[in-house]
Amino acid sequence: MDITIIIPLLNEEESLPELHAWIVRVLEKAKLSFEVIFVDDGSTDASWTTIETLAKKHPSTKGIRFARNFGKSQALHAGFARAQGEVVFTMDADLQDSPDELPAMYQRLLEEKLDILSGWKKKRYDSVLFKNLPSKLFNWAARRTSGIYLHDFNCGLKAYRKEVVKNIEVFGEMHRYIPVLAAHEGFTRIEEQVVQHQARKYGQTKFGLNRFINGFLDLITLSFLHKFGKRPMHFFGLWGSLMFFIGFVAAAYLGIDKLYFTPDGRLIAQRPEFYIALTTMILGCQFFVAGFLGELLLGQQKNTKRYSIAETLNTADEH
Repeated sequence: MDITIIIPLLNEEESLPELHAWIVRVLEKAKLSFEVIFVDDGSTDASWTTIETLAKKHPSTKGIRFARNFGKSQALHAGFARAQGEVVFTMDADLQDSPDELPAMYQRLLEEKLDILSGWKKKRYDSVLFKNLPSKLFNWAARRTSGIYLHDFNCGLKAYRKEVVKNIEVFGEMHRYIPVLAAHEGFTRIEEQVVQHQARKYGQTKFGLNRFINGFLDLITLSFLHKFGKRPMHFFGLWGSLMFFIGFVAAAYLGIDKLYFTPDGRLIAQRPEFYIALTTMILGCQFFVAGFLGELLLGQQKNTKRYSIAETLNTADEH
């Protein structure tokens, strides 16, 4: 199979028939074999009924329905696990990503032997104040932190080699940083391509201020995990040992000073420096224990799904 298209969605019943017909028309014209996997992330409208109808008419159309809303990252993870195409696309269900881009991105990914080809919505039709400006700030921070110079980390339209999606785990809300996750696994041939952006035709945007804030927090988490995720003791143990040493030296100095230099009758516990030294030693011990516990948890960690599937349509079992 040439292409797998994974489409996570939440309450997009109006756009699904039009999007599906558009994808089929474009890829059949390009004579590419494909499958479309819709991942219903706990929709409360008739999205799943629409997917069932499309799957009955088109065997290449498949569906996954979550038992409740788990998030876009989990939806992509479920789709990646079942993808069979040599090139895997992700795109949003709101018709703001154009399927007309698929053949050209497919050809470029193969011809240039890329790992990831990310879309760049250079001209956008979103609110400047509430979406465009925060998005630019977010992308600037992501470039500076990750070292991957993409203009649009948030673009839903991306193409991946099959090996990439089978070797990364998308968790939490890390779908924004799939290129970063892939680079950490050694898939560093990442480029971007300007794609057409369209105004939303149906429904309402799911973007909010909380997603903007969470994006920055996730970026900090990802940066920390990349540096210390496999060896938490290297971070917590280092700072814990340093803080304990500073506190111990300060406490020892206070004791020696009390015994030999300023025996004025005032107790050490009456000096504020004593509490600073004691607090520093306690925090140092806590940091060290946190690193030790992190190492234990890491050793026991197992790959587990972070979502529950209620139904599937035409999909192969996950391996």
